[in-house]
Amino acid sequence: MSQTPEPQRATPGPNSYTTLAPGPDFRNEISIKRSRFITVLRRVGDETEARALVAELRREFYDARHHCSAFVIGADRSVQRSNDDGEPSGTAGIPMLEALLKRVTRSAAGEAEAAADLSDVCAVVVRYFGGILLGAGGLVRAYSESASTALDLAPLVRRNRLRLFTIAVPHAEAGRLENDLRSAGYVMTGNHYDATNTLVGLAMADDAMVIAAAQERLASLSAGRSTLTEAGTDWVDSPLTAGR
Repeated sequence: MSQTPEPQRATPGPNSYTTLAPGPDFRNEISIKRSRFITVLRRVGDETEARALVAELRREFYDARHHCSAFVIGADRSVQRSNDDGEPSGTAGIPMLEALLKRVTRSAAGEAEAAADLSDVCAVVVRYFGGILLGAGGLVRAYSESASTALDLAPLVRRNRLRLFTIAVPHAEAGRLENDLRSAGYVMTGNHYDATNTLVGLAMADDAMVIAAAQERLASLSAGRSTLTEAGTDWVDSPLTAGR
């Protein structure tokens, strides 16, 4: 009889958060009193990657007056930085950082999720001065609006720390099993191969009931021949509306 793997001790810190979907930088531009505000968002894993975005945009928009930035990094959002880049102190970087920190994820139905938890995101707002002074209050509103508007439009995903498993099945049966599991809503993480078997990879929440249900489904699909094998933990992206 197959046995359900024992749950590992949970890793300290949050097990999920929201971030940008993988892909190219997201860009959006707004105009306020003839000043152009170009917001660029990039998914980043550390401060080096965040600062690289600022440096790249300084070269690309070399004739712009300001390249203000803010970034939040880590599942626990432990790294938070902002820079006004010549704008009056507190009028650019901090409003941008607050836009990142206060961003509340919304489902497809438009309902707010439980908490603001956006992370691993760097925002840079490039400003071309339009000749009309905005004043301190106007700058705060402009930079906040620039970052918030871009976040409203950018593609976001849920990043979950999940338990990883493999299932060893004969090559001829792997495709059917993988399709059945994917149709049931499981996150598939790719396959590996040896001489006789395909190692089908999948991930799921670190929850005893979820894992037990997966083992029962697997036993039913394979007539008891296959079982889950532990493969560690990892961060896995999933759609914001994913139910598993």
